[in-house]
Amino acid sequence: MKVVIIGGVAGGATAAARMRRESEDAQIVLFERGEYVSYANCGLPYYIGGTISERDRLFVQTVEGFVNRFNIDIRIKSEVTAIDLKSKTVAVLNRLTNESYTESYDKLIVSTGAEPIKPPMPGIDNPKIFSLRNVPDMDHIKSYIDQHNPKRAVVIGGGFIGLEMVENLQDAGLEVCVIERSNQVMTPIDFSMASLVHQHLKSKKVGLLLEEVVEGFESNVNEIKVLLASKKDISADMVILSIGVRPEVHLAKEAGLELGSLGGIKIDDYMQTSDPDVYALGDAVEVFNPVIGKHSLIPLAGPANKQARIVADNILEGNIYKYTGTIGTSIAKVFDMTVAATGASSKLLDRENIAHLSSFTHGNSHAGYYPNALPLSIKINFSPVDGKLLGAQIVGFDGVDKRIDLFAQVIKKGGTIYDLMEIEHAYAPPYSSAKDPVNMAGFVADNILKNKVKVIQWRELDKVSKDEISVIDVRTSGEFEFAHIEGAINIPVDDLRSRLSEIPKNKKVILYCAVGLRGYLASRILHQHGYTDVYNLSGGYKTYSNATDIQSTGAAFEKATTPDNTPIKSESEMKTITIDACGLQCPGPIMQLKKNYDQINAGDRLEIKVTDQAFGEDLSGWCRMVGANLISINNTGGVVTACVEKSEKAPSCEIVSTPKDNKTLIVFSDDLDKALASFVIANGALASGKKVSIFFTFWGLNVIKKTNKPAVKKDFLGKMFGMMLPSSSNHLGLSKMNMGGLGSKMMRYIMKEKKIDTLESLMQQAIDNGIELIACSMSMDVMGIKQEELMDNITIGGVAAYLDRAENANVNLFI
Repeated sequence: MKVVIIGGVAGGATAAARMRRESEDAQIVLFERGEYVSYANCGLPYYIGGTISERDRLFVQTVEGFVNRFNIDIRIKSEVTAIDLKSKTVAVLNRLTNESYTESYDKLIVSTGAEPIKPPMPGIDNPKIFSLRNVPDMDHIKSYIDQHNPKRAVVIGGGFIGLEMVENLQDAGLEVCVIERSNQVMTPIDFSMASLVHQHLKSKKVGLLLEEVVEGFESNVNEIKVLLASKKDISADMVILSIGVRPEVHLAKEAGLELGSLGGIKIDDYMQTSDPDVYALGDAVEVFNPVIGKHSLIPLAGPANKQARIVADNILEGNIYKYTGTIGTSIAKVFDMTVAATGASSKLLDRENIAHLSSFTHGNSHAGYYPNALPLSIKINFSPVDGKLLGAQIVGFDGVDKRIDLFAQVIKKGGTIYDLMEIEHAYAPPYSSAKDPVNMAGFVADNILKNKVKVIQWRELDKVSKDEISVIDVRTSGEFEFAHIEGAINIPVDDLRSRLSEIPKNKKVILYCAVGLRGYLASRILHQHGYTDVYNLSGGYKTYSNATDIQSTGAAFEKATTPDNTPIKSESEMKTITIDACGLQCPGPIMQLKKNYDQINAGDRLEIKVTDQAFGEDLSGWCRMVGANLISINNTGGVVTACVEKSEKAPSCEIVSTPKDNKTLIVFSDDLDKALASFVIANGALASGKKVSIFFTFWGLNVIKKTNKPAVKKDFLGKMFGMMLPSSSNHLGLSKMNMGGLGSKMMRYIMKEKKIDTLESLMQQAIDNGIELIACSMSMDVMGIKQEELMDNITIGGVAAYLDRAENANVNLFI
């Protein structure tokens, strides 16, 4: 049998190798119009950016190596110009000799791939405009950058390849702007998830112009000008055209092979075309999408490889292997962020009139208490009838790949959200949580389907008349003060039962928290207290704030805008001070911040790096007190990096939603009688509806130690302190008449006889009533006390955290 293959790379080369492994007798001829038969197409952008430093590493196999190993007749620089189905021949142009000839076949495989879309517009043939589809394209771009040292690049199109090019062009030293005609980048994901990508791009100083249409290009002496329909124009040194690809089907069309409704080659389940002796695969074909029950164009390397194997086996063994379809599982790296999708988006499901529900969950890449847990946002789409999983999208910084693969397998097998609940995953704190984010997505969807909670999406909330609803923010007052939905009332979930009278029963009640968990808890409370029209905002304030924020930047390069569209300073205009406070304990970082903050002008910024892990809590409180804008904060590799901007506005007391009627206590002592007094006072205040915060410092930390502590690693001095200090509240002594511990035992005996609550009971009552317990991070470090030794739900903070609470209190006790 003689098999002719048109096109190499993922599809054609894979089919050729598979056939040779299965048959030494088959005559295999592969025509490739280019110079390279097998290379890593998806790795091309990373060579341009320098991540892949050696060009040769992109080549999976050379022509010589392929021929020697598989004994295949490979003819490069040979373009098939026509297919004659009747005579079963192909016409070939040898570009090395410029000679034409015909080649016969018994079976033909068409693997012509896809070509970049290049719309007919003025100036489109400018030599400063590039596309990236193959190795010569890559070499052309790389050579241009090396020889001309461009400073600015415009990427037209915000798809996966476009955004990969954004990152790699920036890595190559260019300023980059993305122009996208849609209202979002990355069409396989929905707008709400894309908004997370938008904010990340802006944080990386990438210009982002959404809903802008390119109409043409003009040449200047040293630049190219991109002309927009909005009458703006952008000058750059180079342009990357990445607006998509279309199936390269002119050979198939001219030969008379049937095409599908989307313009790709039509195939059956066996990858066979309308001609029984011709098979087709890869980006040139329309594949069945089992999620929507229709054929689609899904140009991905993974499916092309699988199709190639099936085609090879069907040619050699007869049509016995079916291709079950492609659900479109894709993933991309966008700077530090990973974006992945599988199945159908809400946009696609709406377009196909497929009923579905959606839910958002926000979790961590692994157990939150293990260092460097990074955020992971998930959206799933599922059937309201039976819970069948229809699509999943993930945006995060770590662990995205393994989760999207789990979702993809459930979708491919026609599984449901109940399968997500039952997935058994490998768990250890550095890798996951006991309830993995995939499980959690299933649990949330299960609650929705079983009507244990009704959800409202961020788009729906914006459409509802404010007169018809009551929006309740169930986060803490500090979270509420920092930012909240306009018109919302702050009733923390822990206060909800005592403040039911403030929530109307004649209105639709919308609850929200940071990510959705506390909102769900609040909805369960209200349902069981007679409220029937209660909704939880899916994804919480995190999804809402990102989706409703301004998505585009105000300019292509340098100058951007603030959320109220006022220009902010460019890099050249803005004074930025970088502070290295690594190694300093509280209050050192805050003192360094304040010292430098006083030296800058309004609109200027401070960037501070800190290793004190409690700094984030301190910083939020400090910013509220001085009126500073917290631009960003992240924790990478144990180093907290924060950016603060000096505001022109002075801090205002008007942002406080409640009177200054809170109570704060500082517990400096580990004497049993003083600890008892602290919690008696605290419980009294809690009973009268006050908010109480206790700040434990130095010896006071012994009061909040666990009775059964885990083993922790300490240095010599830490071990010494551990041996000399009380191990928990059960071993505290009295301030007077302790008598070697006998006094404290007598005290506890008398309290028991007189039916007075123990210290431990008082502490638990305070916790149950919503007390805030703060451990001084600096004291912990000095005394060698680890967070794992302290009771659960202790906030680790510093001076600024305490002062922030004291600012809103009218009683402050030092014990």
